[in-house]
Amino acid sequence: MAIQIKQYIIVLLLSLNFSFCAFSQDTESKQSLSEVLALLEQRYKVQFNYAEDVVSNILIKPPLETLSLKEALNYLEIHTDFLYQLTDNNMILVIVNEASLDLQKLSEVVVSGYIVKGINKLSNGSFEIKVSEFDILPGLVDTDVLQAVQAFPGIQSINETVSNINIRGGSHDQNLILWDDIKMYQSGHFFGLISMFNPQITQRVSLTKNGSPTEFTDGVSGTISMETDKDINDKFKGNIGVNFIDANGFVDIPVNDISSLQVAARKSLSDFTETPTYNNFFERISQNTEVENNTMSITNSDKTFDFYDASLRWIYKINKNEILRINFINVANELVFNENTTINSVEDSRESSLSQNSIAGAISYSKTWNTKWQTVLEAYETDYKLKSINANILDSQQFLQENKISETSLKLKTKYKFNSTLQLLGGYHFVETKVTNLDDVDTPRFRLLVSEVVRTHGVFSQLSYKSNDKKTNLATGLRYNYIDKFSKHLLEPRLSFSHKFLDFFSVEVLGEFKHQNSSQIINFQNDFLGIEKRRWQLSNDNDIPVIQSRQASLGLSYSKNGWLVSAEGYYKKIKGITTQSQGFQNQYEFVRTSGSNEVRGLDFIVRKRLNNFNSWLSYSFMNSDYTFSDLPESTFPSNYDIKHAITLGTNYTSGKLKVSAGLNWNSGRPTTTPVDGNEIINGEINYNNTNSSKLKDYLRVDASALYNFKLSTNLNANLGLSIWNLLNRENVINSFYRINNNTVTEVQQKSLGTTPNLMFRVNF
Repeated sequence: MAIQIKQYIIVLLLSLNFSFCAFSQDTESKQSLSEVLALLEQRYKVQFNYAEDVVSNILIKPPLETLSLKEALNYLEIHTDFLYQLTDNNMILVIVNEASLDLQKLSEVVVSGYIVKGINKLSNGSFEIKVSEFDILPGLVDTDVLQAVQAFPGIQSINETVSNINIRGGSHDQNLILWDDIKMYQSGHFFGLISMFNPQITQRVSLTKNGSPTEFTDGVSGTISMETDKDINDKFKGNIGVNFIDANGFVDIPVNDISSLQVAARKSLSDFTETPTYNNFFERISQNTEVENNTMSITNSDKTFDFYDASLRWIYKINKNEILRINFINVANELVFNENTTINSVEDSRESSLSQNSIAGAISYSKTWNTKWQTVLEAYETDYKLKSINANILDSQQFLQENKISETSLKLKTKYKFNSTLQLLGGYHFVETKVTNLDDVDTPRFRLLVSEVVRTHGVFSQLSYKSNDKKTNLATGLRYNYIDKFSKHLLEPRLSFSHKFLDFFSVEVLGEFKHQNSSQIINFQNDFLGIEKRRWQLSNDNDIPVIQSRQASLGLSYSKNGWLVSAEGYYKKIKGITTQSQGFQNQYEFVRTSGSNEVRGLDFIVRKRLNNFNSWLSYSFMNSDYTFSDLPESTFPSNYDIKHAITLGTNYTSGKLKVSAGLNWNSGRPTTTPVDGNEIINGEINYNNTNSSKLKDYLRVDASALYNFKLSTNLNANLGLSIWNLLNRENVINSFYRINNNTVTEVQQKSLGTTPNLMFRVNF
């Protein structure tokens, strides 16, 4: 019921915004800036001095005639990137306002179309996905940002979900996921099968594997940062779309000349119909769980799954030097089913449910004091809740589980630009994280509530350098962290260096120290109906240490005539991981101890563009080992040690049509098998060496196509089709063993079979 009420609120919100936009649009047409300046010269009897080629492509609405000259110049400064300086002889100098440009990042694109169009590599070693320019990837009909990042070498998901993304052998809880600088503790709908971040409002995605800026904390394996549009739109636009999973909409509303509002929402189609895609997804998430298989005397019925998300971004340009931004996001997943049985000829039924919700808001205020100095104040509150009600109908028992996170962050940063090549970043960052876990049983009465808080203070500084010829880029800095609960001091240096030489070659050196205070416990048998098996926990600096990482990498690239060849070797060591966070399903499943993870690897990609075709081949080699000194086997391969992974893809673009196909292969994840012929000793499974075996190779072929066309003069449409696992190969993505009737049986989890998706979108 609660999720239905919320969906009506979302529909109402969108309706109000559509109505509002009808009144908010200004029908006055724009003119070129040169025409507007000529008009003002006549109006105020002044003369503007400017370079014609600088202002010729800028469109702007003329200032109102009722404005004074000073007010008109202030209007121009707000709506253009120029300063207007009035001299004594009524001459007005039009000067580029350097304070409005690039007091941001000195980083620039060094490789465009790194994989496909819209995916670029930046000079600071990170990658960006520009959604508005994004081409198409195999198997994706919409730009699912967390599926798209898996196209990069060194990044994959061992179980095909966006809630288990593994960056260079790291676990998912080691990823820092940001949405407009808000840390998100949930990443997926359908409990991880699709991203919860609406691509219609998300305009840019930044991926950092190593060498992250000093302003960021957490994410010892990598950072995925999503951003909405930073510009104020002065023309109403939007779109509505539907696919085999959800219906969605987006609007960008100009509130006035200095403010615009963006709203996006999605709602699953399960209330109206169940498509083949929905059925495949539901079957996939419920494998080997209580939702699919209950005890012999209990049957499950009336299974329903629903999800929605709503996000908002508002920008207000207070004046030419001050900007205010507000963000909000609300995401929910809900699964409900009935457990039925007959006791003494009396039928009984009870409802079990699982819900997952994130709600977050942020405010950002930036002020440019002069051409050299800018300050930014950012604050956010993010809350995550996972709740399960498990009805044990045979014992007339109800088991309630909750995992909640509440985090508050305040960051003040300042940027000082010495000159065109040198810039300094500094600031202070405060984070308070509270995690609450609840286990509540009604019969017999049992209740365990544990709530913990950790506060961290961080001071950071970073110096960025870009040579005048733009061939050399350097960013180096230091972050100091103080965790007050443990009286712990941490120093974290960061480095990003790149240099272009011989015109077509570039070398890159990256390094970083990072830490994080939160991780996830994975309990496959007891948590949340077996579907969402991860609950967040905080470090206690004892048996759950603060996680710390060190990473270094060296890369070399060649780019010429449509060819790109790039290779990067890396070393990463993460200390403070726990066995409970790594997803063991063997003899170490319930063991609690801490250790480290050491990873060595190579990421390689070759890409060629030729006319309308774009093709790429990526390869990743990785050797990832655990060290747990308290276990009988102190060192052994990690659960994410996939030695070899290959991605092969090609795109064809011609006019309105885009087609893409690709292959994903890897050498299979590690697994631990029982000793053949001696499987059980003293009532327990007798295992071989941990992770000494591997599952069969994983192979998946995907395809997608997108066609753009006009419905009318003002309406454009997109029609897309994607097919996941085109060959319907049955991939085993997980395997573990259990004892039943004194016999060891293998339990396998299968990947998605052939799963089509069809999308239709209208843009206005």
